[in-house]
Amino acid sequence: MNNVPTAVAASLQTWHAMIANKDLSALPSIVHADAVFRSPMAHQPYASAQAVVLILSTVVQVFENFTYHRELSSDDGLNIVLEFSASVGDKQLKGIDMIRFDADGKIVDFEVMVRPMSGLQALGQEMGARLAQYLPAYKATK
Repeated sequence: MNNVPTAVAASLQTWHAMIANKDLSALPSIVHADAVFRSPMAHQPYASAQAVVLILSTVVQVFENFTYHRELSSDDGLNIVLEFSASVGDKQLKGIDMIRFDADGKIVDFEVMVRPMSGLQALGQEMGARLAQYLPAYKATK
């Protein structure tokens, strides 16, 4: 991943440290104010840094046995794909985080894809139970 800009590499290092410690308190420092989160359960993205921070801070508490396996980057180094596995209750899942950064190393787009359906459903249920009352305010209009 030699092509990753220094600012993006620094943000990725911060991200991996936060995940390892299950402490996302530094997340606002690497998320752009206009960032969006694209959920595997919702058609429309959630807009704003606050939405991204809320969702990711919650999912890190929902996932058990979370492990990253591979990291891939685009030619310009601004798009990173992180492959992961985790469990939610008794359901195992695999997924990818597709993260787009700006030149300053801020997350501008965070998209998650999860399989199989049973794992996605368990994740959706648990996230919905924790966040359903908060998320509608962050639905993007575009």
